[in-house]
Amino acid sequence: MAANQAQRDDNLLEDIQLRLDTLNKSERKVAEAILRDPSAATRYSIAALARAADVSEPTVNRFCRGFSATGFPDFKIRLAQSIATGTPYIGQNVEPDDTVAEFADKIMLSTIASLDKARQALDPKALSAAIDYLIQAKQINFFGMGGSAPVAMDAQHKFFRFNIPVMSYDDALMQRMVAAGCTTGDVIVLISYTGRTRETVEIAQQARNNGATVIGITMPGSPLAEACTVVIEVTAPEDTEVYMPMSSRIIHLTVIDILATGVTLKRGADFLGHLKKIKESLKPTRFPV
Repeated sequence: MAANQAQRDDNLLEDIQLRLDTLNKSERKVAEAILRDPSAATRYSIAALARAADVSEPTVNRFCRGFSATGFPDFKIRLAQSIATGTPYIGQNVEPDDTVAEFADKIMLSTIASLDKARQALDPKALSAAIDYLIQAKQINFFGMGGSAPVAMDAQHKFFRFNIPVMSYDDALMQRMVAAGCTTGDVIVLISYTGRTRETVEIAQQARNNGATVIGITMPGSPLAEACTVVIEVTAPEDTEVYMPMSSRIIHLTVIDILATGVTLKRGADFLGHLKKIKESLKPTRFPV
């Protein structure tokens, strides 16, 4: 069923076009308003779309439900996914003569679609296993090079709150030395979109040989995935051989948020006081609202 739903989402614009002649007069106005500028329609409120189509808001809602949406917000999400389908990376999406508004809109919509596809592909069992390893860790090290380095730094920023020694490293030599010093009970999280960087794979193998648990956030079936204890498989439609990764980094940051939330929930209510104390320590540094 999930695959069928994804197919319907991808073909929403095509479905609207194909069903145009079968719609009643009012709903056809809605369809035509959307087809005139699909990207603008994703930014409309229901009232704005009703005005653009010269119909009532209940007519817009009825139109949305006719395309298997639960309502207008759900319809807009599916519309954004439909627009972004078939644009695997920025080079196929953004044109040289695009205005700022146009390419900004395309990048946003493409990222939304990429996040949703990654959501559907995430393996809850792998996430659960990774969370269990992180909770039991003696120390945690996050490794990322190049575009993945900021993700590793963000992970350190989140995980230091859990009373577990945590560091992030973006230098391959430092990563090698840390991996060489690892022992059983240590956890290394390696973040790599392609999973094909030779040094990253060698570091994962070295850490595992020394008894550490290695969690990979990377491409399914990659050499890095094969070297890890647990793999959180992440797919993102972009070509890093040609363009800088964008949506993959957003997905990786979201996976880090999922892991941090999982650790927080597993720690239980008694741990929330500790997190609250850290949060309150920042109050003196901010101007009052």
